[in-house]
Amino acid sequence: MPTKSEKDYHSNAPTKSPLGDLGAASPLSNRRPWNRVNLPVYSISSKVGDHANMHIITYASQISMKPKRFVCGIYEGTQTLENVTQQGEFILQLLSASQYRLVDLLGKKSGKQIDKISRLKKRNELAEWNGYPVLKNCLAVMQLKVISQFDGGDHQGFLCDVTAYKNLNNGEVLTLDTLRAHKLIRI
Repeated sequence: MPTKSEKDYHSNAPTKSPLGDLGAASPLSNRRPWNRVNLPVYSISSKVGDHANMHIITYASQISMKPKRFVCGIYEGTQTLENVTQQGEFILQLLSASQYRLVDLLGKKSGKQIDKISRLKKRNELAEWNGYPVLKNCLAVMQLKVISQFDGGDHQGFLCDVTAYKNLNNGEVLTLDTLRAHKLIRI
């Protein structure tokens, strides 16, 4: 049986589905499979002492029901990674679709170079929950305690227990498709 070449595995060209047409009205997606998923968008609030920071994260997923656990991927070289590694806990905030404009500040700027918390205070975006600054218009917050850390390539992975949570607001969840629609991301 022939094996696929390396080129076959990395091709972006649409191919005919082995399952046939299945009534599809359009050709196969040109996106890589991992970019086709419409993930929710979260923000992390982390701190060490009085120095707090916020960060955008999409690599977050519930991984256990009992006990309630999440796995989160935090990008290498960020202030958030330093804070979480040092503190061992953080707040995961589920963002509202109306908060898409925060991605420029929280996801495209470095907490090592600017004080994101001061900027959010000036915009009247913050409240406090369990000793952390949180976005008052987010949908929900979860306090996570790190139980293990692992190398995830360009991200560090954190397996975390949910130690507290609170629903704050009703509304639609911010997703990658919303960010795509507003041309904030290209994937």
